[in-house]
Amino acid sequence: MFFTIPTLMTWTRIVAIPLIVGVFYAPLAPETRNLLAALMFIVFAATDWLDGFLARRLNQTSSFGAFLDPVADKFLVCASLLVLVHLQRADVFVALIIIGREIAISALREWMAQIGASKSVAVHMIGKVKTTVQMVAIPFLLFDGVLFDLIDTRLWGQVLIWVAAVLTVWSMVYYLQKAIPEIRSRVKH
Repeated sequence: MFFTIPTLMTWTRIVAIPLIVGVFYAPLAPETRNLLAALMFIVFAATDWLDGFLARRLNQTSSFGAFLDPVADKFLVCASLLVLVHLQRADVFVALIIIGREIAISALREWMAQIGASKSVAVHMIGKVKTTVQMVAIPFLLFDGVLFDLIDTRLWGQVLIWVAAVLTVWSMVYYLQKAIPEIRSRVKH
């Protein structure tokens, strides 16, 4: 199941990373770079929903796809955050919170899977809300302008990325609380 349509769509999120980064090195006007990067992020981020939908619809779900999907999401988000920190559009502290949480929860999930308790750290609604807020904040910050002569994307992106950071900590605490009883029960044996 390495080359199903849904899995290929997931791979596009990984391939997107150098493309989004490369836009900022292209000999284009800054506004054009910002627009291209924001649009590319939106299109590639939308594949996260679409690949899952197609996998279920086409009956092409696989263990490999289930593994690759969150990895692709994390790569796309983390790379975009690093670009935003480099462009001074996101605070390094926010990036550290979000990237650190992704590493910690990924490691926790791997460990919980090894001890046969992966259901205790299954994706929860708070994690989905956190991801949604990130996926709105990042293209706003990549765009870095006024949208439709109405929405200051820099301002809203800053607000949303900080909301995402708070939700990131909240979701990490939630997952750790779910994992602690399993961890304690394994330590006693």
